[in-house]
Amino acid sequence: MNKHIKIMDTTLRDGEQTTGVSFTGTEKLSVTQLLLKEVKVDRVEVASARVSNGEFDAVKRITAWAKSENLIDRIEILGFVDGTASVDWIIDAGAKVINLLCKGSLKHVKGQLRKSPEEHVKDIKNVIRYAEEKDITVNIYLEDWSNGMRNSKDYVFYMLDHLKDENINRYMLPDTLGVLNPEETYQYLSEVFDRYPGLKVDFHAHNDYDLAVANVVEAIKAGVNCVHTTVNGLGERAGNAPLSSVVAVVKDQLGCEMSIDEKRLNRISKLIETFSGIRIPANKPLIGEYVFTQCSGVHADGDAKDNLYRNTLEPERFGRSISYALGKTSGKSNIKKNLESLGLELDTESLKKVTERVIELGDLKETVTIDDLPYIVSDVLKSQYIQEYIKIRSYVISLSKDLRPTATVKVEIDNESYEASSDGDGQYDAFMNALKSIYLKLNKPFPKLLDYSVSIPPGGRTDALVETVITWRMHREFKTRGLETDQTSAAIVATEKMLNLIENEN
Repeated sequence: MNKHIKIMDTTLRDGEQTTGVSFTGTEKLSVTQLLLKEVKVDRVEVASARVSNGEFDAVKRITAWAKSENLIDRIEILGFVDGTASVDWIIDAGAKVINLLCKGSLKHVKGQLRKSPEEHVKDIKNVIRYAEEKDITVNIYLEDWSNGMRNSKDYVFYMLDHLKDENINRYMLPDTLGVLNPEETYQYLSEVFDRYPGLKVDFHAHNDYDLAVANVVEAIKAGVNCVHTTVNGLGERAGNAPLSSVVAVVKDQLGCEMSIDEKRLNRISKLIETFSGIRIPANKPLIGEYVFTQCSGVHADGDAKDNLYRNTLEPERFGRSISYALGKTSGKSNIKKNLESLGLELDTESLKKVTERVIELGDLKETVTIDDLPYIVSDVLKSQYIQEYIKIRSYVISLSKDLRPTATVKVEIDNESYEASSDGDGQYDAFMNALKSIYLKLNKPFPKLLDYSVSIPPGGRTDALVETVITWRMHREFKTRGLETDQTSAAIVATEKMLNLIENEN
């Protein structure tokens, strides 16, 4: 299909309706800037009118920035059929576009508004007239449009018949409850385009049946040229169509053009993961941790010979790289590729022994990261591929009610002992603050902690082993893990490994 598809991203409005998700004003501004300037989406829906004072302040910050960048027409606010209230709120917040929420099914207009279609149309037109007077651009949502087409098609066409000649920029047709399948999506949208060929239509998918992306594909086939997404698929219930998946499918499967910079998708996904607190599933297409990771030794061997297990979704397109997992299905090719990336080379017999050890750990359900390999090599071959220059000799950590946790740490660095104490927001934070103070005095570099993941086996045993995997960044991004019966102790083991890895690289 030789057409250009636009994206309206609603992470900051519909995505914020995910249970437990609330973005601060600073976060909303940062996400808006990234989406428009780096990811290059076409429009951004950033808030709902009249929600809270905090939402108002956030929108004012966003619109002030957007005006300075000549992007104000790409900032949109959800508003309501409430006379002049939503329009006034949007004007005061500095925005220029209202996405007016109207009813797209007879059930909604009767059951929720307790009004007739005629009354609802009259109210909508009054808001449109007022917005025109105030120089506010109007798009309309026909909420529950999909059920409207299923159960009250005459009502949907009544609404469009009476609104098609109004000063409305775009008609946004949502599958509000995520009920559509691809066949219905194509059929219903085709009926709309056949009856109203000049209408500018957006499609807004929800993912209740895991069909949001498939429905987006059919919407585009039917004639839609703008679709709505959220980063990481955030949204009510099962969420919305994920931005990254929509971009890849529309480009690769439909051959359409888009303005999106694919290399920025991973960055925005990680940022939203941090701001929202909603973890990205490890196997989530394009943005999950494992999706560009080959686990099978056969796959690693095939890639080494002729890239036999790679497809058009090259990780480099999305600012990522291929990796080869370590576990019980690892073969020698997996281990060899990981060792090569660390600058380690083993003879055939040594490689066999290390492979057997990795497989053994995988059988025990232990996570093995690439940065564990030097330790495994040293242990299996009784060699010194990694020198333990740094040892955490002792530590005392206290936790008291209504008092900040404290830690005293004794560290040995190149056979010299150093000791420091500090407090923190938690036990591990107190430990890290004490450790950092030692490194600061010695003018030694210290990495940034990017992620802290704890895995505890189900079953309720208080003596179960806890695995803590910490992601760091110095000159590169890397992970270390610790396995102990206590979470903080496991984190300290992972930290000691990190210190030695850095020391061995310097």
